[in-house]
Amino acid sequence: MIDSTGERFISVSTLKKLVYNSSLRSKFIQGLAIFIAFSIGYYLFSNIVDNLRQMELPFGFGFINSTAGFDIGWSIIPYDPSMSYGRVYLVGIVNTLILSTLIIIFSTSLGFIVGIMRLSRNFLVAQLARWYVEFVRNVPLLIQIVFWFIVVFSTLPAPRQSYNLFDVFFLNNRGVYFPSPVFESNFTWTLIAIFLAAICLFILFKWSLKYRKRSGKHIAVFFPSLFGLLIFVAIVFVLTGKPMHWAVPTLQGFNFQDGFFFPTAFAAAFVAMTIYRSATIGEMVRAGIQSIDSGQLEAASAIGFPPFKTLRLIIVPQAARAILPPMINAWLTTVKESSLAVAIGFPELVSVFMQTSLNQTGRAIEIVLMVMGFYMCTSLLISFLLNLYNKRIQLQEG
Repeated sequence: MIDSTGERFISVSTLKKLVYNSSLRSKFIQGLAIFIAFSIGYYLFSNIVDNLRQMELPFGFGFINSTAGFDIGWSIIPYDPSMSYGRVYLVGIVNTLILSTLIIIFSTSLGFIVGIMRLSRNFLVAQLARWYVEFVRNVPLLIQIVFWFIVVFSTLPAPRQSYNLFDVFFLNNRGVYFPSPVFESNFTWTLIAIFLAAICLFILFKWSLKYRKRSGKHIAVFFPSLFGLLIFVAIVFVLTGKPMHWAVPTLQGFNFQDGFFFPTAFAAAFVAMTIYRSATIGEMVRAGIQSIDSGQLEAASAIGFPPFKTLRLIIVPQAARAILPPMINAWLTTVKESSLAVAIGFPELVSVFMQTSLNQTGRAIEIVLMVMGFYMCTSLLISFLLNLYNKRIQLQEG
């Protein structure tokens, strides 16, 4: 339409169509929400930077290259006080990832066992698993960590009176000691042999799956192939002069030398968090298995499937669709819960970077942002990978 001045304007009916267009309205609301979020974030960031500048603490990450000047009690990667705060950050990340990874692996394995035990027809086994879950889940994790550290591991004997297994594994009030591998230069050939063997095993396994789908016949290819490939790797290892030996811990003075060890703080955090998380995973497994129709078990039993094969080949693959979504959340929580190990002095990221480094540098904003960034990136990566797998195993319609 055109008004008296000859200028074009939008009619009321056209404006109503735009307002009531659900697609356009949705995009507008999303854009507005993003704009508001970024505006608030920019305002807060600008305000923080201005306040820091007034306190003569300009915002920046230049302190990362400064010398830390303090020692860290335990580290997988090399570290000494002459290294930078960037190295401290890396040490904290590695320690956190090692603790979290081991907890995820062992708690998931133990959780599957507990979940299956909960469904056992044996009354005693089922009740033991039930009370294990109820007790562990209802005691705060921090209390369990402190309990294992103070009551259990701190009361172990001194190094000279260590508990030992086969004179190669030792346990005392300083930690857990065990042999560590020492690699020589020729070990590269063994690594190449292991890599080739893994590729061959994967190809054979995929071929056996395709053959079973095509013919309906099962060929036991995994264990024979694995045995043959292990022989191949062993031959390469021997022909290259056995380029690896084990450094066994030996008592020298008041402590053990050589080998590798986990400190008592690590052991206490690992045991407490593994037990705690296994209880919640056990309930996920129980619920996932119970979501499968009982007719599946009856059909498997009718055609003569043994219980273990029924569980491994029929029940668990179907239950995984129900188990995996809450399992993703459990693994993400495990990574974040590893920060509770700061309560018993384990040098994970929060301990060495958000406490010691922050107290020395005064860079609270930068350090907190870096720690938050690590946890966010790790959580997003775990979520992304597991969601890809979850999407793959879900039933596809059409």
